[in-house]
Amino acid sequence: MPVLLRITTRVCHSKTLVRRGTVQIPAPRPAHFEHDFPSRVMIPAYAKPAHLRMRKTLAEIAEWNNSKGPNLLLAGSPSLGIITSGVAFQYAREAAPQAGILKIGMTYPLPIDRMSRFAGSVKKCVVIEEGDPYLVEAAGDAGIEVEGKQEMYRFGELNSDRVRRILAEDSTPEPKRAPGKPPALCPGCPHRNVYTILKELDCIVAGDIGCYSLGVLPPFEAMDSLVCMGAAIGVGLGLRHSLPAEEAKRVVSVIGDSTFVHSGITGLVEMVYNPPATGHVVIILDNGTTAMTGMQEHPGTGRTLEHAKTGKVVFEDLARSLGVRNVHVVDPVAEPEKLKTLIETCLESLQLSVVIARRNCLLAAGSIREYERCHEQ
Repeated sequence: MPVLLRITTRVCHSKTLVRRGTVQIPAPRPAHFEHDFPSRVMIPAYAKPAHLRMRKTLAEIAEWNNSKGPNLLLAGSPSLGIITSGVAFQYAREAAPQAGILKIGMTYPLPIDRMSRFAGSVKKCVVIEEGDPYLVEAAGDAGIEVEGKQEMYRFGELNSDRVRRILAEDSTPEPKRAPGKPPALCPGCPHRNVYTILKELDCIVAGDIGCYSLGVLPPFEAMDSLVCMGAAIGVGLGLRHSLPAEEAKRVVSVIGDSTFVHSGITGLVEMVYNPPATGHVVIILDNGTTAMTGMQEHPGTGRTLEHAKTGKVVFEDLARSLGVRNVHVVDPVAEPEKLKTLIETCLESLQLSVVIARRNCLLAAGSIREYERCHEQ
């Protein structure tokens, strides 16, 4: 049974002191495999009874959640009850300390019976939840009389002040928050030269997810789409196939090194198998790390997550093995003019081209040199 842990922005941005201790972990059972075709091979003959088993299991979990689930009931004034979950519980406690509260620890399947009993025990029951009104709609569908937040509080994070406004049914405009410093590519980042060139050439850029996504912001404003990890190549190919030739010839797909190995390789396969009439240009921004989320290694670095040496996916070798004939590697910092000329040439060639702009991330460069030095010893 898959279990999803839903975390919100405030939880992700929270920190606290951790007291180190010892945990007694029982010895794991020896690994052993047993054949279980009906549970693991979902052909139609097995999928139908598996669906019935799943529904039965969910019903059992719902019953457990109603009686013994990880839910917290705090007694309070009978005039106001609050149903909540997650970090919104903290805001509700601060905003309305006198209220009775039912904090739901597992939100699917919901403890509907427990919610109904709680709502029936108070004069007014309000649901406090972040984002979309999942809890309040589920309660309404079950015939439980609850009140939700106004539409304006569906957007953005909650906090104690906003919860007070919800409870007071205050829908007047909220005070505007002072704008913070906008995110930006680091000074000296190798991606900067790439975006400067793409802007100068008036390219149509299908972008991807990584720190290089900041190429959409000033002063570059050189990214026209961002969908999900690996989508840059597919979106770029779609634009190449559908736009008039003069526009299609300006389309470039930009993708980072870790994103490329995560889910961009299949796009390269599609590019070779179903090439647009105008060809295509893919730029892989290879900065030698997963820069946006913590400098982790990936299959293109040749190092494990512990930085030990391992097999390496060489992007230029991979592209050539798939059938891309025009494959180029260039340093965007040391050779900016060469990079610009190369991109212009690739765009004009009407052929499939992969340009690897390779320069280590400034923040990771020192560590990468040390890892490589250790491997040489």
